[in-house]
Amino acid sequence: MIVCGDNPLAYRLAAELAGQGRCDVTVMVQSAVANCAPRIAELADIRLVETREFSVAAYEAAGIAEADAVALVDQDDVGNIHAALCAQDANPNARLVIRFFNMNLGYRIQELFPGSAVLSDSATAAPSFVAAALGEVTPGSARLPGRPRRTVFVARRADVAPSRVVCGLADTTAPDGPILLPTDEETADLVLAIADERGVGLQPRRLRQLCSVLKSVARLIRLVINRKFVAAALMLFVLLGLGTVAFAVLTGVTWSDAIYLTVLDAAGAAQPDTKLNTTTKIIRFVITVVGSTIIPVVTAAVVDAVVSARLASPPALPRRISGHIVLVGLGNVGARILSQLHDLGVSLIAVEHDPAARGIPRARRLGVPVVIGDASREDVLREAHLDTSRALVAVTNNDVTNLEAGLHGRAMRSNLRVVLRLFDDDLARRVEQTFKINVSRSVSYLAAPMFAAAMFQRQVLTTIPVGRHVLLIAEVPIPAHCALVGQPVRDVSVPGESRVVALHIHSSERLELPPSLEHRLVGGDRLIVVATRRGLVELLLRASRPPSATLFLATEPPARLIKLDE
Repeated sequence: MIVCGDNPLAYRLAAELAGQGRCDVTVMVQSAVANCAPRIAELADIRLVETREFSVAAYEAAGIAEADAVALVDQDDVGNIHAALCAQDANPNARLVIRFFNMNLGYRIQELFPGSAVLSDSATAAPSFVAAALGEVTPGSARLPGRPRRTVFVARRADVAPSRVVCGLADTTAPDGPILLPTDEETADLVLAIADERGVGLQPRRLRQLCSVLKSVARLIRLVINRKFVAAALMLFVLLGLGTVAFAVLTGVTWSDAIYLTVLDAAGAAQPDTKLNTTTKIIRFVITVVGSTIIPVVTAAVVDAVVSARLASPPALPRRISGHIVLVGLGNVGARILSQLHDLGVSLIAVEHDPAARGIPRARRLGVPVVIGDASREDVLREAHLDTSRALVAVTNNDVTNLEAGLHGRAMRSNLRVVLRLFDDDLARRVEQTFKINVSRSVSYLAAPMFAAAMFQRQVLTTIPVGRHVLLIAEVPIPAHCALVGQPVRDVSVPGESRVVALHIHSSERLELPPSLEHRLVGGDRLIVVATRRGLVELLLRASRPPSATLFLATEPPARLIKLDE
């Protein structure tokens, strides 16, 4: 396996691949002393290759001819396309896993590379941050293979009927952190549940999404319509109503005739008649003038709304707001979170120090106010009304800035929900324990399992973030001659590491959900499991090892550094 990049995702992915012990891992970086390259060099069983550019010659020197897969995880979409073209020239048979932010572009580029995979780390991680900010379960569902096709989803135990619970995923109420796949499933408040053919179990979420969309439409109307124009239009309609009453009361016509005359006069269809009495003349004159005034007022309101929507500057900050979410950082991840929270109808104020950040144009389009400034400063956060907000989500690419923003927020409000993006695992764990920060997550930690699975062509159906941990729902095939053949399904699960939730029986193509625990596995069967990273690796090793084989873990020397440009 070859990984190209020196960012946090490259580090996590290299560690994920090396930890599985099933392949040789080479990491190509542009500098061995910049960014995350020194940390990558510290990983065991990693070969580091330093090269100025990811050219065909560099790939050949790195051993791409023998590579099964190449992961291109730089943050530059165009650079990844160029690197992918060079990798394909060097080895057309190598599977390409390409990181993209612009997935529309990625899906089109994927057509150029048959068998490749296009993934977005920010799109993978964003739902987890959104759910943490709202205090909800991270949305996740998987369509299971086999017949009948069934869908499972993540939910709180209290939100689903007991008959639909497949297994317990985690006890998130434990004082020392969540307990994954507990032995006593009844203690798990986070469960995997079955959705029926009509989507029962998913409807409450859809209903919330519909309500959120309606709220977004209402908020958009409030943003684009000028209150002065609304007041003027209302005044004109009031005058038309008074004119109708005057017709009926002062001239003696019926109410239907009064409405008829008012509408015609307002539309400009009035015909001068000098024989009318003075009262009728005045009423018709006023109504005609008011009716002709309504058209330019409405036109001005529409033009004002269009011009306001196309202004280059973000919308002005409200003087006072409460119950909103303060989003710090509008990079790749922040832009995704911004869109998802806005789609859910959540009030937002964003904070970003770089006026040219990727998410700034998106904030302008959505009408989200943006504070330009350093989020590590308390006055900048106060400008975003953090003291009256419901949650703070800090997702810049700087751990120190995120931590400072979180501490400022906790100082302003002791019960503020704080969600931080922290790369360093040890720092995140200590921050949670010491400062009682609600959630700290790492984008690369959440996304790395999907990239690793794509490189192995492993069928990972979905990932389930639980705190700073990740559970995987994956399909594990059973080869004809492996250590698991002949064993009952009951003996496959490992408490705290893996659990079989469904069985795809090869002989009948039938999906058993839940599986028969006494069924003895045969070649061609496929297991659907929920597992930790370590549990999935161990299960795959058991599924690939012959019955009589003994597993030896060899100790490799430290990483070797190869400099191609010297």
